[in-house]
Amino acid sequence: MLIDTHSHLYSDAFDGDRAEAIRRAAENGVGKIILPAIDSASHTALMSMCGEYPDVCFPLMGLHPTSVNENPRWRVELATVDKLVRDHAAGCGDRFYGIGEVGMDLYWSRDFEVQQEEAFRFQLDLALEFSLPVIIHTREAWPAMRRILDSYRGRGVRGIMHSFSGTLDDYRYILGCGDFLFGIGGPVTYKNSALADILAYMDPEHLVLETDSPYLPPVPFRGKRNESAYIVYVRDRVAEIMGAGIEEITETTTANACRMFGF
Repeated sequence: MLIDTHSHLYSDAFDGDRAEAIRRAAENGVGKIILPAIDSASHTALMSMCGEYPDVCFPLMGLHPTSVNENPRWRVELATVDKLVRDHAAGCGDRFYGIGEVGMDLYWSRDFEVQQEEAFRFQLDLALEFSLPVIIHTREAWPAMRRILDSYRGRGVRGIMHSFSGTLDDYRYILGCGDFLFGIGGPVTYKNSALADILAYMDPEHLVLETDSPYLPPVPFRGKRNESAYIVYVRDRVAEIMGAGIEEITETTTANACRMFGF
């Protein structure tokens, strides 16, 4: 069985064929799909999908860093995340399998770095309080990410570095900050991919597979909508780069995901 550890299958990009996308994923051996939250605008779609496919789709709760930018209500959004996670802990709400998608994204603007860091730290603390993994987004923000995670060193933080795009030094540094896995997706299949060069030096015990669908489709679907069924192309490329068998990468990455999410 394969696990897609990061998909936005609840996105309106799938409104026309969501059931078919689930079926295609199953046909390609994908047994579980992890669905991170973005912000409250999509909570209903996220939870409705997990309710419809409870044996396949598993929700996370969090506030995406770009949903902090230019959003005067971002602290209200954080309060919503906090309440939903606490409601489950109190036995009166939906179960969440982690906190995400959270992190730092300075690609679009550096004007909100302070606010993004506050939101990120709030959600890291929430994850620690409830012993949940965090799914961490990092874009054009590796110095800040290293600094923040270093401050949590030794406190038991754990999770997945989503769509890993750092250097080999970043990989090794983050491993020292907690129990982290690294999400590998479509970009590893791209020509001249820097990730492909780094992956050769990474340990399969530290990897999980993801699509980030509908974004970042692998070759041969680049430029089209991504979906969970395409994770086999990521898996096959990872196996090729690492000189490992397809079954070995399937079993190892699935076991890593099961351990992290408590399956």
